[in-house]
Amino acid sequence: MRTPVCVASEIMDLLSRRFIVACGTSMDTCSKFGSHGKGSKLRKYCHFKYIAVGLFLAVALITLITVVIAQNLSSTRNSKYGIVLDAGSSHTNVYVYEWPAEKENNTGVVRQIHVCEVEGPGISSYANAVENASVPLKHCMDSAKEIVPQGKHQETPVYLGATAGMRLLRLKNEDVAGRVLSAVGETLRMYPFKFQGARILGGDEEGVYGWITLNYLLGKFTESIWPKVLGHTFFKSRTTGALDLGGASTQITFVPDPNNNESADTVKVHLYGKEYMVYTHSFLCYGKDQALHLKLLHDVFSSKTDRLQDPCFHQGYTRTLNVFDLTTNPCTACRITVSHSQMQIQGDGNYEKCLASIQRIFNTPDCFYSSCTFNRTFLPEVSGEFVAFSAFYYVMNFLNATQKPMDQVIQTVKSFCSKSWNEVKVEFPKVKEKYLSEYCFSGVYIISLLGQRYNFTEEKWRNIHFLKKIQNSDAGWTLGYMLNLTNMIPAEQPYRHLLSHASYISLMVICSTLVVSLLFVGWMIYRKPKCLRKEII
Repeated sequence: MRTPVCVASEIMDLLSRRFIVACGTSMDTCSKFGSHGKGSKLRKYCHFKYIAVGLFLAVALITLITVVIAQNLSSTRNSKYGIVLDAGSSHTNVYVYEWPAEKENNTGVVRQIHVCEVEGPGISSYANAVENASVPLKHCMDSAKEIVPQGKHQETPVYLGATAGMRLLRLKNEDVAGRVLSAVGETLRMYPFKFQGARILGGDEEGVYGWITLNYLLGKFTESIWPKVLGHTFFKSRTTGALDLGGASTQITFVPDPNNNESADTVKVHLYGKEYMVYTHSFLCYGKDQALHLKLLHDVFSSKTDRLQDPCFHQGYTRTLNVFDLTTNPCTACRITVSHSQMQIQGDGNYEKCLASIQRIFNTPDCFYSSCTFNRTFLPEVSGEFVAFSAFYYVMNFLNATQKPMDQVIQTVKSFCSKSWNEVKVEFPKVKEKYLSEYCFSGVYIISLLGQRYNFTEEKWRNIHFLKKIQNSDAGWTLGYMLNLTNMIPAEQPYRHLLSHASYISLMVICSTLVVSLLFVGWMIYRKPKCLRKEII
């Protein structure tokens, strides 16, 4: 069997002989016709050569392009899909992911293709109306049904992961928490997908999966996943730490100094053929909403009247606090006994006093380790780059402080808290009052948590990057969860291309050589003797 190189050599030899003959014929033709010939036959002859070369060139180009497209066209027949529901404390999101059946180092390359925010509060809010917990999910699940190709419905897994809101409900009433998950599961089973169950994630799981998501999107595990656009701008080659702040819990996760391992808060993560020893800890009841409840608990306990001057709310703002809500909350239950069933909160708008009141919610007894954060929890020294997402991002973005150094962030929060409630409402008329009224507290709380509890100094603060999305995918635990679960999904038979690799390369060489040769022939014809050009004209 002749090789592509031999075939190409024979083609070039044949074309060379044709060029010599054509050149000789052209010179003879010039002598034969002379300068006074009519030239009609010569014009027909030259026009025929132009048409023939152009036709062959067009066929060669079309063949070349067709082979390239057919060989490299990705086939949706070998795409897999997965759906993850993030049932948080304040809301639920539905994410749709896609990845190729051929996995890299036994881990699927997953990308987010759709997200839908479910209307209403989180599923944990339906404790008193369990039958309604799954109703708001239907709209987003219907949209997921449209996104995933119909032929892939039955094999597409659906996972629901509930986080801190459901963890608190389980502490309060385990039976009710179970019935909420069952009600949601019954609805998800009605869809043509492969429902894999609804479960409550542990806080450490949430932290690790968030860490996996960030480093996956930043290309830390493998260079072939995403272009490292943000990686070249912000991040070094080592893995990036994750800071997550929700409504009911907060997580910190990063790879610490390997010599600093004093607690059990270390998880071994295996991805893309590598192992990582990751520190992670979740602080239940220290999400921004529950942290506010803890602060109000201390304020109510120390107040002797039914009126409370609160420095974490703007001057002129008033709110009625139902003390019963504190006593039934798992984060604050059975800790206070007060004579007032309701408290009138009046805003004072003072950063320093607000910071001092927040400090009281952190329990900082003697540390049994070389370093601690609060509640006798070991925390290695933070180092390297970090991404802060979820409520960390939303609060800092609202305050326009995502890119500012620590001292300017503090000054920004001070300035915002000092504004009157009327000023703030005029400045932000489209923001709901409940959220708007709590941005002062949330900003101060983030400064206290990151700066004083996690020990981010002014210099280390520069290594924190407040982000919502990376490479068009949401930062959070769901993508990491899906990525980890793909290890348990067997890969399909790899998609068989139209041609084998050797045949594809051979055909590409032949077609490319033919195209170049025809272009050369056309160039030779164009550069014919001047006498022929005159005859054609």
